[in-house]
Amino acid sequence: MAKEVVNPDELVVVGEELDHVRIITLNRPRHLNVISSKVVSLLAKYLEQWERDEQAQLILIKGAGRAFSAGGDLKMFYEGRKSKDSCLEVVYRMYWLCYHIHTYKKTQVALVQGISMGGGASLMVPMKFSVVTEKTVFATPEASIGFHVDCGFSYMLSHLPGHLGEYLALTGARLNGKELVVAGLATHFVPLEKLPELEKRLISLNVGDENSVKATIEEFSLHVQLDEDSILNKKQIIDECFSKDSVADIIKSFEVEASKEGNEWIGPVLKGLKRSSPTGLKITLRSIREGRKQTLAESLKKEFRLTMNILRTTISADVYEGIRALTIDKDNAPKWDPPILDQVDDEKIDLVFRPFTEDLELKVPEQEDCRWDGKYENSAYAK
Repeated sequence: MAKEVVNPDELVVVGEELDHVRIITLNRPRHLNVISSKVVSLLAKYLEQWERDEQAQLILIKGAGRAFSAGGDLKMFYEGRKSKDSCLEVVYRMYWLCYHIHTYKKTQVALVQGISMGGGASLMVPMKFSVVTEKTVFATPEASIGFHVDCGFSYMLSHLPGHLGEYLALTGARLNGKELVVAGLATHFVPLEKLPELEKRLISLNVGDENSVKATIEEFSLHVQLDEDSILNKKQIIDECFSKDSVADIIKSFEVEASKEGNEWIGPVLKGLKRSSPTGLKITLRSIREGRKQTLAESLKKEFRLTMNILRTTISADVYEGIRALTIDKDNAPKWDPPILDQVDDEKIDLVFRPFTEDLELKVPEQEDCRWDGKYENSAYAK
């Protein structure tokens, strides 16, 4: 497995048991609670253990420090670039875990005080209750670095109203707490200063009954009203542009709208879109479009293939160039290969979507009697 810089004495995930309440704290605050292989393993261990535990009724998940979770550990992926499939295990375990988070049998509440991006947001959006604040920031910026929206987001974003999913996936646009609630990506907005008190109330509630948990949260939550300049108020333009068949046509349509009076907000978004990896954009658009017709399990299996083919540089090494430019050298000057959309061969895009042989696919246990089967250690990869 790829080397990851984690202090062996550092509890990267803290699990607490308080009568009928279980609390998970993502505990790498200096690293914005990024998700490493150790984090994934601990999350899976706690969640399986507590779903089987009849005493456990309510699961709370939160992040230490100012972030909830900034997503996957990009440096871990970069450092493993020269070793074959060095990150396969953590990818497999994470996507397998994502399915179980979506289908979890106990009441879960995410308390999302700050940054919640990429894979980190997969610990927020699927929860029965996800509580956000005025400091919460959400984004799925993977396409910009030559990757794709993963951890179930090709399914979740594709099921948002209209073509908002394509917009968020391709542009990496940020949403604030109010916008998350309106978009349906979070359930409640609570002022940050009240979050500790809400947590105490939920612990003292000591039950997992959904109606009781909802009523408790609603004692603290506020009705949200979008700011006038919110991107969610631009639905007509987004649906018009991001419904187009190709990335090139989306950009052309967006350019036309940018030239109209009152659409100055489009300029910076368009600039970011044009600076993104052409390969990453094409893969992401197709993945979102397929996600609209797929089940969650089918989307996760597809994402596993995409991630492994991207990390194996099957058609391009853009993901490593994107990580280098963003987090290693921090020059923000990636050199994409190929550099423009017209040079990205659709037949090559087909290659990264091609199914693996059955034994090498992600095993998602959809039957209830073997719900926690399909673990990495029992897969063909471990053998």
